[in-house]
Amino acid sequence: MIKLLNILWNSFKLAFGELRANKLRTFLSLLGVTFGIFCIIGVLATVDSLKRKVQGDIKQVGSNSIYLDKWEYGGGENYPWWKYINRPVPKIEEMKFIKEKSQLTGNIAFLCRQSGNVSYLDNILSNINIFGTTEDFSKIQSLETQTGRYLSDGEFTRGTPSAVIGNEVAIQLYGGALYAVGKEITFNGHKLEITGVIKKQGQSFANIFDFDNAIVTPYNYFASLFQPNKTNPSILIQGREGVATKALQDELKGVVRQIRRLSPLQDDNFSLNDISSFSDNLEGLFSKINLGGWAIAGLSLIVGAFGVANIMFVTVRERTSQIGLKKAIGAKSRTILTEFLIESAFLCIIGGLIGLFFVWILATVLSGVLPFPIFIAPSIVALALSICVALGILSGIIPASIAAKMDPVVAIRTK
Repeated sequence: MIKLLNILWNSFKLAFGELRANKLRTFLSLLGVTFGIFCIIGVLATVDSLKRKVQGDIKQVGSNSIYLDKWEYGGGENYPWWKYINRPVPKIEEMKFIKEKSQLTGNIAFLCRQSGNVSYLDNILSNINIFGTTEDFSKIQSLETQTGRYLSDGEFTRGTPSAVIGNEVAIQLYGGALYAVGKEITFNGHKLEITGVIKKQGQSFANIFDFDNAIVTPYNYFASLFQPNKTNPSILIQGREGVATKALQDELKGVVRQIRRLSPLQDDNFSLNDISSFSDNLEGLFSKINLGGWAIAGLSLIVGAFGVANIMFVTVRERTSQIGLKKAIGAKSRTILTEFLIESAFLCIIGGLIGLFFVWILATVLSGVLPFPIFIAPSIVALALSICVALGILSGIIPASIAAKMDPVVAIRTK
């Protein structure tokens, strides 16, 4: 063990000495390694951070959740909107029936929405969504209040004119969340009392709800102001803990067909949208981005490998007499081989660390611009160092083998 540590230390000193003695040559040779590590780690860190953001957004809109709607979520140029437009919309009675008949449903909520103007004193905001919903909505969405409280069961039952508002609404109308609780807000001429302010959500890739610019109120109160059937209603269904989303979807299909009295030959006149599938659909895109990063990095790493191999060939030639002396006093061939391989690996690690440093700078800059922070996971750092070690061994194996096989007598005489 002590011998191995001694070899490691000597190899590190020799690699660092090579870097100091031949700064330009070593830098140019390590440039390929640096750029390769920068490309692959930069891409992996960005994609990993994006995946974390998407998964977090999906969790906010309801993990293991199905949205019963007349529309199929998605879009694109070939979206068959004519197929869905004449379907019936979900009704509050259907939510109650599902709650009674479904064995796999945990939380279930009815949701309607209407946009309009909100105001307080002389301050007016336009195009603000008001959501009319039932008790379980906050459990599916994991809504948390920053100040005040969420709506109570009694307020849902009685349909009182109460509301929780988004963080941005509170700032624009009241100057902050602390000043909004207990005050009134007017939506299209109707006054509601504010019980709480929803914690800031930020930008979301899922983009289903924008709670920062919204109002949430009891469904029974909402229904007294608007016609629910004309407000694009939907039913949010969350499975029990441990229930697979596919199993929940299959059960709901049978229950909803029963509610709507559809014969076996009739097509579904509803859609059961799996929110978690949004994340699955992005996996292919993430894989392609990662593949592109690996392709660019691969070319740079090959160039870097040749550069490091060139350094090691020159190093072996410059130290030929030293190698002969070491072998003459008893150094074994495997010791010489190990020493040069470790030195080669250290050179690649130096290039990799420079690449990681530039990735860290890029991540810091992008975190201030993008709607999500760039996080360099420890596993990605470990991968970068592993690539450097493997690249160093591959680059140095031929020159190290030449050094290990040298005849000590011939080597000592070499100048």
